Amino acid sequence: MKIKHLILLLAVCCIVACKTEKKEKEETKSFTKELTSFSKDSIEYSFVFLGCNRVDRHQEYDTTATNGSTANLYAMKRIWNEVASLDQKPDLFFFLGDMVLGESTTTKLDSQLKDWVNLYNDTSFSAISTSGIETVAVPGNHEMLYWADYGVKGHDEWPLKGATQIWMNHMTEFMPKDRDIVTGNDSINNQMTFAFTRKNIGFILMNTDTYNAPSKVNPYGLEGQIPTNWIINKVEEYKNDASIEHIFVLGHKPYYISENGIITPKTGHEGFPEGPTLWPKLRENNVIAMLSAHKHDYQRMQPEGDKTYQVIAGNAGSPGEAPFFGYTKIDVMSSGEIHLTAMGFDQGNPYYAPVPNSPTTIRDQTILTWTANANPYSN
Repeated sequence: MKIKHLILLLAVCCIVACKTEKKEKEETKSFTKELTSFSKDSIEYSFVFLGCNRVDRHQEYDTTATNGSTANLYAMKRIWNEVASLDQKPDLFFFLGDMVLGESTTTKLDSQLKDWVNLYNDTSFSAISTSGIETVAVPGNHEMLYWADYGVKGHDEWPLKGATQIWMNHMTEFMPKDRDIVTGNDSINNQMTFAFTRKNIGFILMNTDTYNAPSKVNPYGLEGQIPTNWIINKVEEYKNDASIEHIFVLGHKPYYISENGIITPKTGHEGFPEGPTLWPKLRENNVIAMLSAHKHDYQRMQPEGDKTYQVIAGNAGSPGEAPFFGYTKIDVMSSGEIHLTAMGFDQGNPYYAPVPNSPTTIRDQTILTWTANANPYSN
């Protein structure tokens, strides 16, 4: 009996083992099929965007935080080196303003931008300048405005005369040579709003604080100005170009922000006055997203529930609400899908302190669907 039982037990084990092996082979075959299918959907083009890395005024001369560039040195060095060392390097790196403290005099702005460019090109500091990644930059309010209390309710930042030329003197190397520019009577002030294409993607870059001179109506000038008609015309041109499948609009200031979970349009200092005119045109012309900074936070939203996104990546190192510092990467896939990944590491204490024990991890990841996104982001 014992021998019979043993033979029966061995037979059962053999059958179970065969079924298990067959199941594992089927699962492996299925997984391999999925991998093969996924591998066909390769990255056609990718880019990184971020903004707001300047230190706070209290740290302007703190050499543990910054140097003459007034950049948050630890965060900037870490982000630049991590992006430059990615296995799948992005093709483009967008810096969306507030890389320097500025917001005072043209003398300070000139010195700080000069030192920022030197920092970017310093290979002993980071590998970004020799990585082969194209870098494109637009200014923010800290490069274009100055702070003054003129007793005007709700306003304390004003257009800085001469800032445009200083930016062009130092930052032209971070503007594509093949860009389309604003022409006409106001072309000088609009040099930092431009557009260009890469593969099947149209990029429109906005200076959201274009210089405008003081007038009788506005004795100190106005912040938040953009060449609205030119931007809308360019969006429509790209929409009607059969070779362009994806459109992105980028600028320092956003139009929408999320406050305590409530998405709100902003036409004052937090946004720009022409938002109500521009945003409907972005939706109408299938613009994927407006990519911005300014608010020291990371936010992703579809302000009207579907279609065009507002993504804020003002978490590159300036103090504020952001729970993490880092960068956001967008991959345009061969299938046409748009993949977004926000990478980040915890802020130090103080915010400019090194945090070598905080790894950079994925903080948000989604596919930018044109319909309502089923994967909302929340801090």
